[in-house]
Amino acid sequence: MTLRRTPRVIDTQGALLSVRNVFKIYKENDIETVALYGAKFDVAPGEFVAIQGRSGAGKSTLLNLIGGLDTPSAGQVILAGRDIAHMNETERAAYRRQHIGIVFQTGNLTPFLSALENVMLPMTWNGVAPADAAKRASQLLNDLGLGERMDHKVSQLSGGEAQRVGIAIALSNEPDLLLADELTGELDTEITNQVMDVLKMLHKDRQLSLLVVTHNHRVAARAQRVLHIADGMITEENHDD
Repeated sequence: MTLRRTPRVIDTQGALLSVRNVFKIYKENDIETVALYGAKFDVAPGEFVAIQGRSGAGKSTLLNLIGGLDTPSAGQVILAGRDIAHMNETERAAYRRQHIGIVFQTGNLTPFLSALENVMLPMTWNGVAPADAAKRASQLLNDLGLGERMDHKVSQLSGGEAQRVGIAIALSNEPDLLLADELTGELDTEITNQVMDVLKMLHKDRQLSLLVVTHNHRVAARAQRVLHIADGMITEENHDD
């Protein structure tokens, strides 16, 4: 008989997410590139944190590690007491479905489906009955101001509407942590403000934990706390005079 190993729960002293001394090194032939150099920070339950940095600073690499889409070369990424950095690919995928929502810059939508069908899709993949998936997807789209657009195809939506559909998809699994990767990068200022208003509403009304990576200082300023990333290293914004 094979005994099922119970995963060890790691004490993070109340933090929902704890990134501990994370390195990411890419190697091609004999050339090594350090994308992250000892990244270290925590996100508390219900906290809205932004990580700001220029293109190539390591933002997307960091988000991929936190989202379980990649693994670090060294260090720990602990979410809800579990070190996702040291899970295998199958374990990471299952944990991501249960605990993490990711909003991609492109929205990651299926163009030939309606807004409603896009939000239902990941729920049906996870075994949710179609009627229940439709009900929850409708509620999410209504909450995000898309009640009258849910039957429209992606090609019929504006950039801001498509991003809100992407947010609804990320929320469909009721995640502990919502990750957003440059989600306003291709939007104009007015629509960027609309999308950020939606995230602020979700944070306030649902006590949702948010981690947003962005190059835009106006987007970062909407967060409760701002971290900066440059050359793969993270520093905390100093508000002292």
